[in-house]
Amino acid sequence: MENCLMLMFLCYMIKLITSDSVNVRLVNGNIPCAGRVEVYNDGQWGTVCHYWWDMTDAAVACRELDCGTAVKATYDAHFGQGSGPISMGYVECSGSETALKDCKSNSQYTQQYCKNHNLDAGVICSGQGLRLVDGLHLCSGRVEMLRTEGWGSVCDAVFDQQDAEVVCKQLKCGAPVQVLGAAAFGKGKGPVWSEEIQCRGSESQIDICSRSSSQKHNCSHDNDVGVICSGYTDLRLVNGSDSCSGRVELQYLDKWGTVCDACWDMRAASVLCKQLNCGIAVSTVGSDWFGEGSVEI
Repeated sequence: MENCLMLMFLCYMIKLITSDSVNVRLVNGNIPCAGRVEVYNDGQWGTVCHYWWDMTDAAVACRELDCGTAVKATYDAHFGQGSGPISMGYVECSGSETALKDCKSNSQYTQQYCKNHNLDAGVICSGQGLRLVDGLHLCSGRVEMLRTEGWGSVCDAVFDQQDAEVVCKQLKCGAPVQVLGAAAFGKGKGPVWSEEIQCRGSESQIDICSRSSSQKHNCSHDNDVGVICSGYTDLRLVNGSDSCSGRVELQYLDKWGTVCDACWDMRAASVLCKQLNCGIAVSTVGSDWFGEGSVEI
C-alpha cells in the first residue's frame, strides 16, 4: 500500500514539474501562427518529432497560442530544421487539452527513433497572430501581436492611423474609427512591443509593415494602444429600382446583415449615400419597404 501511495505521489510531482516548465512557440513561418513547433523544457527550446503528429495534436498547439484552429499539420521539417534538442515525440493528444504539455508523449521512443531534426513537426493555424482584446465588440480593443516570445501589446508611441488601417483590414473589421492610447482598453500582461511600426496603410497584414528597431521607446503597459474599427467591411442596397435605392445591408466579419429601422435616420443615410457615391439622401423608409431581408439583423 505504501509503495502504491509513493508511486502516486511521484507521478503527481512529475505532472506538476511538467506543467510548470513547458511552453510552446512557432518558428520560421511566414506568419506568426505558422511554423516549426518548439516547446520549452528544462531551460531550453526544443523541437517535436513528427512521429504520431496529426491534426488533433496541431489543434492543441494552435489553441494554446490563441491562433485559431489547425489548418495543416506538417512533417519532415517543413519549416526548416531546429538546432536544439528534440524535446517531444510520439505526441498523442485527445483534443481536449488546453496545452501541448498536457498531451501524452513517449520520451523513450523519441530518444530511440528521432535521431535528427529532419523529422521536426510543424503546424499552420487559421489565426492571424493579431487580435483586439477587452473591447466592447470583436472589432475593438487593445492591440496585441504574437511573436516567438508570445502575445504582447503595442506601445501607443509607435502606433498611428496608418497602422490602425492595416490592423482593421487584416481582422476584416472595416476601417479604423479611433486610435486610443494610455491603456484605454486595460493593461496587457505580456511584453510591450516598442519598436516603431511604419505602415503605409495599404499593406494587407501588419507583419508586412517595416519596423525601425533603432527607434524604440521606453514603454510600459500604461502605454498600451487600442483601436476601434468600424466593424463592417462593405455595404450595399438591395431590391431597389436602381443601384442607389434599396434595403440597407452591411457586411460584418464576412456575414451580411440588415439594419434595424429604429436606429436609422437621415444622418446615417447621408453617410451611406456618400460612401456609395450616390449623392445625398432623399428619404429613409422602414417597415420592410424594400422587402424583408433573409440575413441577420
